[in-house]
Amino acid sequence: MTNFQSFSGVITMISDFIAGINEEAGCNKLVSVDNGYGALVNFVMTPDTYVVDHVMLSVGDRITGFYDMDVPVPLIYPPQYRAVVMVKDIPYQNVKVEYFDSQLESSDGKLKLNIAPFTQIVLRNGQAFTKHPSNRNLIVVYGPTTKSIPAQTTPYKIIVVCW
Repeated sequence: MTNFQSFSGVITMISDFIAGINEEAGCNKLVSVDNGYGALVNFVMTPDTYVVDHVMLSVGDRITGFYDMDVPVPLIYPPQYRAVVMVKDIPYQNVKVEYFDSQLESSDGKLKLNIAPFTQIVLRNGQAFTKHPSNRNLIVVYGPTTKSIPAQTTPYKIIVVCW
């Protein structure tokens, strides 16, 4: 089970990032994000970073980056995290990256999924996922929720993360 955390803000800079001697130039990007309250984060985007809806990210976009809190990071300022998932914020669309148990409740206990016939359940490569998505790390794209605890929603799309 991965310990996902997120950081949201506006992209202030995107540049090439070379992490090692043998890395291909241009394959990794450093994305600087400012949350508007004085906090800054740099995300390292690799070819393995999943960008929801495969949209192009640009300076000025409001985004949310998800990263694994259990992965070691350099002790620098601003903090630098390897992005696992990046999402361009869209009005009336929410995204949660989390482990969901056998009842499709998130590991933080804040969201429960109710799957409908129209809910798309796919793999990261866009192919159909034919099993039940429980007990897995999921990227959930959804709209409105109930005000219950946990909040409940019928997601538009579930991306199953197999790693």
